[in-house]
Amino acid sequence: MKQLTSYEGQHCANCGTAMQGEFCHECGQSIHSVIKPMHGMIEETVETLLHIDGRIVHTLPPLLLKPGFLTLEYFSGRRVRYIAPFRLMFVLCVLAFFVFHLALDNMASRSLASMQPQTHLKSDPFKDADTPAKVREELRIELEKMEKIRNYEVVPKYAATELALSEQKMRQAANKRLTDLGAAPMSAASIAAPAVAASKDDDNEPFPDGMDNSGHMSQPFHIAWLPDMINERLTLWATRAIANWQTYKHGDARSSEEAKQRMINGVFGTLPQTMFVLIPIFAAMLALFYVFRRRLYMEHLIVALHSHAFMFLSLLLILLAGMLSTWLKPHGAWMAITLDWVEILLFWWIPIYLLIMQKRVYRQGWPMTVLKYLFIGWCYCWLLLFALIIAFVLGLAH
Repeated sequence: MKQLTSYEGQHCANCGTAMQGEFCHECGQSIHSVIKPMHGMIEETVETLLHIDGRIVHTLPPLLLKPGFLTLEYFSGRRVRYIAPFRLMFVLCVLAFFVFHLALDNMASRSLASMQPQTHLKSDPFKDADTPAKVREELRIELEKMEKIRNYEVVPKYAATELALSEQKMRQAANKRLTDLGAAPMSAASIAAPAVAASKDDDNEPFPDGMDNSGHMSQPFHIAWLPDMINERLTLWATRAIANWQTYKHGDARSSEEAKQRMINGVFGTLPQTMFVLIPIFAAMLALFYVFRRRLYMEHLIVALHSHAFMFLSLLLILLAGMLSTWLKPHGAWMAITLDWVEILLFWWIPIYLLIMQKRVYRQGWPMTVLKYLFIGWCYCWLLLFALIIAFVLGLAH
């Protein structure tokens, strides 16, 4: 039990007011000094963490398993045991999108690591080339493919040796076919010349449609009723988006991968902000459909925050279960199957939870609740699709 401490005779170091407790009733400054021994800082940190952990224990289980419970608790004034709705939603949103991004990166890494570079030659790669020009062109194409494979950073070291051997065999096969056709064999310099010329042509390749030679849009955005600053910003976004997409589609292997990662990071960096815009719109939809329930907009906003917090928590658990299932499949198939069922149950629990929550919070009959639930869900799906499109477009311009 915490002992009572008397602060009689002590004064606030900030304003000089006589202290009646740990905090000054005039300026709010604490009587405790921030300059303290290291063990005191450790004790304070542990106490803060335990306090937060206690609120997490009281918040997350009912958020996941009791539809509408936290919202009704807030409406009743019992709030101190639980994490605030906005903080709860914000933390779960950031965690969910972080794990989602991590899961995508892991999937991409596994797919790239499982790719075996095509370093082994066919039995006769130039048998269909009936002229020396076709042999040279086919050799140039194959050498460019090998160069793209070599530029991938994920290619293991042993593949680089195989690529060098395959390139040497490719040159020998091309010279053999040229000899069969009665043409003079090519030297190493003459073989490399077409590839160098091609790269120079690529450097002089014109900019895509809608962009000038400096890389800017030839016809910038100009919407009459928008300020010039917004039109300039739209033009800049469009220029970046076109440049990123062209680099991803037509650049070399390394620049294409960098452009793809840049766009993915941009999308995931925009998604949380987009969701923050959707939440007040969703609250406004609830206020419109339940206008006769005589609730304040702030109450509808708390419903929206708890609903999204639950969806982000469910998404986080689904992603974690999926990643754990993928990791456990080689070691224990039955555990992976169990986690797959957990994913399915969590996925179906989301719409059921939201329906029950809407019924408990607004206390209407089931027919009217289901009708409003379906219509609100239909409108929200279109809003979410629109938000995802905006996030994707802004991500392209990252």
